[in-house]
Amino acid sequence: MPRWVLPTASTAALVLLVQLAVTVGVLPRSYVPAPSVIAGELAGLVTEMRTWGLVGNTIVAWAASLGVAIVLGTLGGVLFGSVRVVQAVLMPVIEFLRPIPSIAMIPLVVLTIGGGREGEVFLAGYAAFWQMLVAAVYATGSVDPVARDTARAYGFTLGQRLAWVTLPSMLPGLLTGVRIASATALIITITSEILIGAPGLGQGLNLARSGGDLPRMYAYVVAIGLVGLVLNGGLSALSRRLLHWHPSGRSR
Repeated sequence: MPRWVLPTASTAALVLLVQLAVTVGVLPRSYVPAPSVIAGELAGLVTEMRTWGLVGNTIVAWAASLGVAIVLGTLGGVLFGSVRVVQAVLMPVIEFLRPIPSIAMIPLVVLTIGGGREGEVFLAGYAAFWQMLVAAVYATGSVDPVARDTARAYGFTLGQRLAWVTLPSMLPGLLTGVRIASATALIITITSEILIGAPGLGQGLNLARSGGDLPRMYAYVVAIGLVGLVLNGGLSALSRRLLHWHPSGRSR
């Protein structure tokens, strides 16, 4: 049986169950529109150019925040994982900052950076940065010291050791961190659009809620879920391609 059959069948069964519950009155229409109504509203959204503009704004903010988190988190993780002195000195600061949720920083960000795209990218990048930092620290520890010392004994340059020993060893851990950070970045991006009004799907959802248009609000929720599904599918495909040589990539 193809792998997509069971998830598709379970999703269709859930939609039919909700449709039946709304039709017979188990779920109140004033709070939960029927899936058929939401599907019709979603079809209308797809035909509007403004919707694609909002999708583009959300994806640009997600990509920018994830890119910043990958670069800074990887560099910081390699530094912390490789230099024990740096880890000992800065770890208390990291342990203090890491539990602070991005949402708690919204007032400070609005006052200093502003409530536009810059503030949105900062909040999402800040939340995703910690995911990448932790993943990079553990990935640094996965480098085989025997392979590293052997490469050094054979006269490999620093660049060759990074390209042929360090990076391949770290890649599985880093890609896992990227997928986790991607989900975090998208969640905070949508949240920022709802709370500070940055342009994107979250802003559209919030406007529909303010106008009392429940079918449109639910249609935006479905659209956000579909965007997340596509982004995660793309990262999974990229991960399988980059890890085709690794046991974790071959087993998928």
